[in-house]
Amino acid sequence: MTPRELRAFCLEFNAATEEFPFGPETSVFKVLGKLFALSALDARPLTVNLKCEPEIAVRLREEYEEIVPGWHMNKRHWNTVTVDGRLPDRVVRELIEDSYDLVVAGLPKAERLRLDRP
Repeated sequence: MTPRELRAFCLEFNAATEEFPFGPETSVFKVLGKLFALSALDARPLTVNLKCEPEIAVRLREEYEEIVPGWHMNKRHWNTVTVDGRLPDRVVRELIEDSYDLVVAGLPKAERLRLDRP
């Protein structure tokens, strides 16, 4: 997955936006103001921070060396995923979608319904 593909995939979700609160080098992807992905798209290797259920986060870290506790994030709830081709794109996409879904699940019901994701 290229940085362009990562960015495009993150922006495909309902109400997803890209912001730069930490400077122009760090893309922060949000849904209705809540962070679901964070990446320095020009960095090598390319990495992305993604929210994850705590139990699943631990399992993923054990299964994939490309997944580690979230850098500069709450390590219980966030993973940093290295996107360098070793991890299948399908897995990266699933992790991004899971992060988005977790964030949406934490939104008030009225906002979830606006997103068609009860």
